[in-house]
Amino acid sequence: MQRGISGRFEPSVAHGLACPGFIPTPLPPIPGLEWSAPLQEKLDQAHLALGRLDSLTTLLPDAAMFLYSYVRKEAVLSSQIEGTQSSLADLLMFEEDAAPGVPIDDVTEVSCYVAALDHGIARLAQDFPLSSRLICELHEHLMQSGRGAGKAPGQYRRIQNWVGGPSPSTASLVPPPPQHIAQCIADLENFLNDVPQRHAPLVKAALSHVQFETIHPFLDGNGRVGRLLIPLVLLNEKVLQQPLLYLSLFFKVHRSRYYELLTRVRTHGDWEAWLDFFLDAVQLCATQAVDTARQINQLVSRDRLRIAALGRTAASATLVFEALAKRPVRSVHSICKETLQSPGTVNTALLRLESIGIVREMTGKRRGRVFGYSAYLDTLNRDALFDAPLATSG
Repeated sequence: MQRGISGRFEPSVAHGLACPGFIPTPLPPIPGLEWSAPLQEKLDQAHLALGRLDSLTTLLPDAAMFLYSYVRKEAVLSSQIEGTQSSLADLLMFEEDAAPGVPIDDVTEVSCYVAALDHGIARLAQDFPLSSRLICELHEHLMQSGRGAGKAPGQYRRIQNWVGGPSPSTASLVPPPPQHIAQCIADLENFLNDVPQRHAPLVKAALSHVQFETIHPFLDGNGRVGRLLIPLVLLNEKVLQQPLLYLSLFFKVHRSRYYELLTRVRTHGDWEAWLDFFLDAVQLCATQAVDTARQINQLVSRDRLRIAALGRTAASATLVFEALAKRPVRSVHSICKETLQSPGTVNTALLRLESIGIVREMTGKRRGRVFGYSAYLDTLNRDALFDAPLATSG
């Protein structure tokens, strides 16, 4: 549905240049969402996919093992959208106090994303409301070190910014002037907490993501906070027990369409077109997460059997392997600490695992060596699901 422009403009100034700041109309859309049969079917299919995803927490032998790595994969992808070069292996090596293969600021930025998500999950578990205060806390954790430290962590911007283009006059979006941010976020907080009315969790997540991106309340990190909101909304709504749904890869692959639809919401009020895209993302990403979890579970089970056949080294190799199954990049020191085995025993087990192709050494050094569970990392990094073109609801 084309409702017309979904906000109003107010004069502002950015870098000494006059520009019109866009102030979005509070949610929900007026008129209300128009649920065509195809769009309703997509909503139903997305809910089914989320149900299958949520069941992983009870079906997997060790859901925490998968969650640890999957959260970090999302942190890498979300940060890559903002221009970092860090890979999943870089982040995991950084967490083992090993040197990553990219500038330290890149991997620190990704690590801060993990910290922000962990903080949000912990706050919701304490029944803290999904609120403007929590949004600022997420931003504070996201920008706590590296390049973000000088970008007013946890504070709304006090200057006019813009999105896209070298200047405000060529920008794809000039967000609300600073004096309107607090009210815009307060309106968003009301929507997130069912004022004036309740919306389905997926609809709430979809609409609030666009609204936050339009408000763009911080000097930096807005895209990452906006993407963090999606799993946190679903956790808060009890749709998911664990934060297993992440859409950054989908948004990255379909980046042009993503930005086109955000703009179309602002210029035409076409929330339905955005929802169509968002529900595609949910269904595909949830399906991929389930498939990846099953592949990893099967991989770990197969490799356990391979290790059991090693003979007298099987016992120590199994302890080392289980440590790597929990965290697929580990230093020798870290494995020793977890397994309570000596460095000599751990090194011997790692060499045995390396000889049968289960692990590989990642630093090329003699000291401070770090090993990766190769097939596990390869499975996490396999994203073939998004090669297919997007379907539409018509």
